[in-house]
Amino acid sequence: MTSIEIQEGGVDLLARYAQIPIRFTVESVLRVETVDQGLGGLVMVEDKIASPYVKDYDSQGPDAGPLHWPRYFDVSRWRFFLAMEGDRPLGGATLAMDTPGLNMLDNRRDLAVLWDIRIHPDARGRGIGSRLFQRAADRARQLGYKQLKVETQNVNVAACRFYAGQGCTLGAIHRHAYAAFPNVAHEAMLLWYLEL
Repeated sequence: MTSIEIQEGGVDLLARYAQIPIRFTVESVLRVETVDQGLGGLVMVEDKIASPYVKDYDSQGPDAGPLHWPRYFDVSRWRFFLAMEGDRPLGGATLAMDTPGLNMLDNRRDLAVLWDIRIHPDARGRGIGSRLFQRAADRARQLGYKQLKVETQNVNVAACRFYAGQGCTLGAIHRHAYAAFPNVAHEAMLLWYLEL
């Protein structure tokens, strides 16, 4: 078996990066409950869903997916990481930073965002995601960033467990973040943070 090499580069890696699917099967959700109208905090309860479905972030509109990111953002300072097995991309991660107009950065100069992480469905469970996450976090640290931020949703339970396992802490739950988007209005935004 060929060893997996992590490559790092700029926007020139996007064509290969876009070959990696990001779809996953939603089998359970983290239901967000309020305690005492929220004064007692929030509690997340995992619920199995009756009809599992496939979620694919790259198919959520005609302009979805990595090849379209440069249309909307200045990606010139972003770093792209590819996990390659020979000539085959198995996984990717994107580190976004120092990007005017990118709301996820909260107008902070000390914050980097793990914009995207994806592992080919055939390659999951091989530790590739952990290697990509660590590489992106290490690069952010080397560049002087103090914190790494990651967004996911309550329908991606595996991702939530993954980020917790990487040392991230859940810093915010926004139950109504997607209210303007009918197809995902039922989802809650979960923001994870890693101290660098």
